[in-house]
Amino acid sequence: MNSKVLSRRDLDFLLYEWLDVESLTGRERFAEHSRETFDAFLDVSQQIAERDFAPHNRKNDLNEPTFDGERVTIIPEVGHALRVFAESGLLAATMDAEYGGLQLPRVVQRACFLWFQAANTSTSAYAMLTGANAHLLLTHGTAEQIERFVRPMIEGRFTGTMCLSEPQAGSSLSDVTTKAVPDGQSGDYRITGGKMWISGGDHELSENIIHLVLARVAGAPAGVKGLSLFIVPKLIDGKRNGVTLAGLNHKMGYRGTTNTVLAFDEATGYLVGEEGRGLQYMFHMMNEARIGVGAGAVALGYTGYLHALAYARERQQGRPVTAKDPAAPPVPIVDHPDVRRMLLASKTYVEGGLALMLYCAKLLDEPSPENDLLLDTLTPIVKAWPSQWCRLADDHAIQIHGGYGYTREYPVEQFYRDNRLNSIHEGTDGIQALDLLGRKVTQRGGAGLALLLDRIRATAQKSDLGAPVLAACDRLAATTAKLWADPATALVNATAYLDAAGHLVIAWMWLEQALAAGDKPGPFYDGKRVAAKYFVTHELPRIGPMLDLLDSGDTLLLDLEDAWLG
Repeated sequence: MNSKVLSRRDLDFLLYEWLDVESLTGRERFAEHSRETFDAFLDVSQQIAERDFAPHNRKNDLNEPTFDGERVTIIPEVGHALRVFAESGLLAATMDAEYGGLQLPRVVQRACFLWFQAANTSTSAYAMLTGANAHLLLTHGTAEQIERFVRPMIEGRFTGTMCLSEPQAGSSLSDVTTKAVPDGQSGDYRITGGKMWISGGDHELSENIIHLVLARVAGAPAGVKGLSLFIVPKLIDGKRNGVTLAGLNHKMGYRGTTNTVLAFDEATGYLVGEEGRGLQYMFHMMNEARIGVGAGAVALGYTGYLHALAYARERQQGRPVTAKDPAAPPVPIVDHPDVRRMLLASKTYVEGGLALMLYCAKLLDEPSPENDLLLDTLTPIVKAWPSQWCRLADDHAIQIHGGYGYTREYPVEQFYRDNRLNSIHEGTDGIQALDLLGRKVTQRGGAGLALLLDRIRATAQKSDLGAPVLAACDRLAATTAKLWADPATALVNATAYLDAAGHLVIAWMWLEQALAAGDKPGPFYDGKRVAAKYFVTHELPRIGPMLDLLDSGDTLLLDLEDAWLG
């Protein structure tokens, strides 16, 4: 029976028939791996996700964490699932062997972790944050910090968080006020302040929680250049380290992940790297988390699509417009054109988004100045596009289920609620739009955008569907050049730019998949070819009005006055 969590057939196609991940074993880092080890990791990921994560997804949602003023209570299945996950070695899968890692390619690990995000996004969030925390410290921490904090995370004994936002600052990190005062005797710091929206910030799922905290040392300059990064454990030698849970935030979705308000009262903190470079270090974790958020959006959209597809094939209702006999038996709703429209659109969103996730993960496995630049340019799209369009797949899933989809008796309403958060955390869609248009496509004289468009054009020139994509590349390049003349006006409509660029990138992903499918026979490959055609002919044209708006130099939002809003 086909899984409704994720499609192993699609993963195999993308990994082996398109991206040729087996070729990575020719690199020294991955030399001990093979197709067999990759498949083994994928097999065990599916098994654990379906056995230990998926069964408590609904229970997680209905029984969100509670706080009695002293401790947080979470359903026991969460801790069990995380222990099984850690014991599998998947948490340390991509890390260096010297730290207990398995040096698995990032692209394979990303495919593996998608099973957990699709099966239970709330429980998987603890593992995602811990892995990203550990990766930051492996890159920027000292040997002593790695031994003391990272090894226990790899072993599954500690979990990790990232503490950026504050109640008064939100996403504006320039306004962070948490203070760090040097302790003249020990060389450590005392951290005082409040942090808000901290996922996984308090619980009893692990022996300790390692917070990575942005704070400002006395005398540091204003703005982000004055921020430093500190390791602040929840416990030191088994005792509270001045980190207090002030309360839990009650969310629309992602309910199984504690989301906390934390108070730091002269908590002991250990400086990571140098003072004043905190945000630079934190971007290591933030970018990993942003890609993880995009992947989570894909996973939730994908499982929603699979549930909708199964339902549409089972649900009998209505008759074809050509049926004249009212007594004729009803047909499966998948036979109705509007249902097919929603299913095909959803397929293009989630399978296109999945392809983008794995493509970017492989860029990490083949580092080079060019690949690093391309990934940097793509990161805002990787985070924001699936958060919007794969959520639309969950919206379609509710619609396909009809009234049932709007009830808690079916899981698709939870998928939608869980997915809604992905447009907010780790930088809202609007912030990603500003990053793309204000930084990524302008840096180094536009080298990142030029590289991206070169890659897209190279694919389009090989494809029968390539002409509209080539035209879209030219149009985006021309619009971007025009926007550079007046950045202030351009950034007003940055979201339209992100949507247009994102749709062009997904069209590229579909041309790539269609080329990989070639003329291979069978329904799976037929599905890839028709999905590519649909996206290029039905979805890509959406970018025309977006680029028209940008070309017009429209300043309506710039000129809009608060009073006019009522």
